Amino acid sequence: MSTEETTRRRFLKSLGLGAAACTLGAAANPWQRAAHAQTKNPFAAPGKDRPNILFLFTDDQAFSTLNVLNNPEVKTPNMDRLVRRGTTFTHCFNQGAWHGAVCVASRAMLNTGRYLWQCGGDDCGDYPLWGETLGQAGYDTFMTGKWHNRDRALKRSFKTIGPTGGGMFPSKDTNAEANKQKGIVKDPYDRPRPGNSWSPYDKTLTGHWRERDGRIVHSSKLWADTAIDYLNDHAKQSQNPFFMYVAFHAPHDPRQSPKKFVDMYPPDKIKIPPNYLPEHPFDQGDHKLRDEVLAPFPRTKEAVQVHLSEYYAIISHADYHIGRILDALEATGKADNTVIIFSADHGLAVGQHGLMGKQNQYDHSVRMPFVFCGPGIEAGRTNDALVYLQSAFATTCEMAGIKTPKTVQFPSLVSLLNGKKEKIYDCVYGAYRDFQRMVRTERYKLIRYPHVDEVQLFDLQEDPWEMKDLAEDPQYAQLVKDLDVKLHRWMTVTGDKLKLEAV
Repeated sequence: MSTEETTRRRFLKSLGLGAAACTLGAAANPWQRAAHAQTKNPFAAPGKDRPNILFLFTDDQAFSTLNVLNNPEVKTPNMDRLVRRGTTFTHCFNQGAWHGAVCVASRAMLNTGRYLWQCGGDDCGDYPLWGETLGQAGYDTFMTGKWHNRDRALKRSFKTIGPTGGGMFPSKDTNAEANKQKGIVKDPYDRPRPGNSWSPYDKTLTGHWRERDGRIVHSSKLWADTAIDYLNDHAKQSQNPFFMYVAFHAPHDPRQSPKKFVDMYPPDKIKIPPNYLPEHPFDQGDHKLRDEVLAPFPRTKEAVQVHLSEYYAIISHADYHIGRILDALEATGKADNTVIIFSADHGLAVGQHGLMGKQNQYDHSVRMPFVFCGPGIEAGRTNDALVYLQSAFATTCEMAGIKTPKTVQFPSLVSLLNGKKEKIYDCVYGAYRDFQRMVRTERYKLIRYPHVDEVQLFDLQEDPWEMKDLAEDPQYAQLVKDLDVKLHRWMTVTGDKLKLEAV
């Protein structure tokens, strides 16, 4: 056995993974095709061999934005519908990013099933891809919406590709010259500020407002319409199972939605998060990059309320269109044999800790919703185990009775869904460029900022909003060291090359 594999096995054992899971989902797959033919698949409807898979994916949606779970301020009836019908992982994480567009790395990991530093970058390398793997096993594969990796990987992944979009949709004033002469400014950045009349429901400001067949259509409606058309066509034309990857750009900025959704959230009624700060206490890295200049410095409570109002509005608008897709699925008669997965690529700060973006290791930015519902999945259940979003690849392979590619590193979650295991990890790891490294157990989180020699420690049981830094408290000195050992082990296993001395 190689030194690398020995180190990896020791580390996995230290995290509570055990020998059987040391391959992280590659070899320990009970649903091999030969056995599957003789055993009923618990994730398929009676009389069916394999389930359809519908993956609903939002962008920048924090874990704390679902009404039924944790935020009565946000109206999400269709996301709530999925939560009630299925099992929700309450502690799902993204492993990090190598540059400011965190969604690029998240999606590359998702589609390769590989760790942050080993997923092949935005081209996904030559690794077997999620859609490609299901497609080769007989699934009809479809994608629409946000891809945000290279076209080569997209074309390898899906047999049918609907309209797609880039990483984000910048908002631009199409009448800027005429407005400038009138003294009118419509700028999505550094707002709210006097004289800036940018509006989330002004359809002349491009962004999510897309031109389609001579009409202006919101991106969420466009992706939902495309998905519904595919559902209807597939129901009529194919008996194969489908894998649908529907990736919304919402609620990524510019946070635009129709007026009736914006009016649901008057800014002055929005609650300020307990961990609101006018500014982050130190430079956490990329302190003034694009995401962070959406609101003025220092952040005022009024500015945070405006941005949260628009954030909640575009989430509710996306929720509406998710509901349309769910209704269309039921109308096809295929809902009973469809596993639905709902998640987001990562979270977002929107004023918490003095930050606006996702380029940080606080829970509001590294955690996202993660819901599974469908045949064989317990309804109305929450699971607090630490997991990664990028386990979706291996999980669906196991559900479909497909051998997971050996290159996949994030493990299947089926053993958590069926109750055979209580947890996979004792701790999870996160990274952002060379600026941040994080390790998190169920109770504690350690964050290191090498570029400014800062260390933070939070007791998440007593301080879920991550407001009280315990790193300088002498009684926690040994805990800091112990967590740092776990962090360095994770760095070894993930191939993290950052030179980080022990605390």
